[in-house]
Amino acid sequence: MPVESREIRLVSRPIGEATLNNFAFASVDVPDPGPGEVLVRNICMSVDPYMRGRMNEGKSYVPCFQIGKPLEGGAVGRVVASGDEKFPVGTFVLSMYGWREAYVAPAAHLQALDTTLARPSAYLGVLGVTGLTAWVGLFRIARLNDGETVFISGGAGAVGSAACQMAKMHGCRVLASAGSAEKVAYLKTDLKVDYAFNYLDGPPLEHLKQGAPSGLHVYFDNTAGPQLEAALYALVNRGRVVLCGGIAGYDKPVPGPRNLNQAVGKRLRLEGFIVSDHFKEMPAFLAEMAPALKSGKLTSRETFVDGLEAAPAAFLDILHPGAPNIGKMIVRLSD
Repeated sequence: MPVESREIRLVSRPIGEATLNNFAFASVDVPDPGPGEVLVRNICMSVDPYMRGRMNEGKSYVPCFQIGKPLEGGAVGRVVASGDEKFPVGTFVLSMYGWREAYVAPAAHLQALDTTLARPSAYLGVLGVTGLTAWVGLFRIARLNDGETVFISGGAGAVGSAACQMAKMHGCRVLASAGSAEKVAYLKTDLKVDYAFNYLDGPPLEHLKQGAPSGLHVYFDNTAGPQLEAALYALVNRGRVVLCGGIAGYDKPVPGPRNLNQAVGKRLRLEGFIVSDHFKEMPAFLAEMAPALKSGKLTSRETFVDGLEAAPAAFLDILHPGAPNIGKMIVRLSD
């Protein structure tokens, strides 16, 4: 018997800032699964800053969302009907079929989850692509060494909070920025970073000089804009910049750093990366981080909003300074 499901569709492309008017809800009937397929009801889904780029039309490293079609994103669900014996009813699965309550998909498109390691939502955060992004950026792109000094912008966000913890686990001095007093307190009290500051409170470079008077070895960039410019001044010779994201310019372009000449004189290395190029690293990542999460060395902080109807606003919130989420923003769906 078909299952009724709601989904969120893109109905227009943003001009400037994205708004709620770019989204619309629709109800659909989800059919019974055929051979090799499963019917899944989502229990939680991710909203991520990179999705803003997919709302635009044009060539990119990931296909743009299609007008009139449901959006896509990471989601964890439970199998409620199965046409594949490897995915029995009750199995928790990870997929890219977010932004909807239920769906039918080939079992080959899904990943079964081991919920004895962590609660299901952690696979959207520190044990999922979010955590892998932080790990790859630090240890594969920056080649971070134990004891170095690293600055992480957006440190209280999903990727940033994971990166802060991973760097601390390797004995590094960690500086981190955030956009509110509450987030700065979280960085200091919960994540134990060595120096945390509100990037809206005074020039970032002054904070970097205070927090790292001997300079930075690595900058993990989640924002671009003024914080990237400040970090270029603060990096030591042969410092490294991990270009992970540029949320400061996702809705409206921000000027590029005016001091790229620093990269020449200091022999800096600036490298961008796309985490999907590094999915083969997932086993090595999980081998280190799953035990760390289970032992409490790594924590999984999540901010929840409830109901599919809350997803568009939650997504738009994380794009702006002072976003309400600490750690990973998760939309919790009824099961």
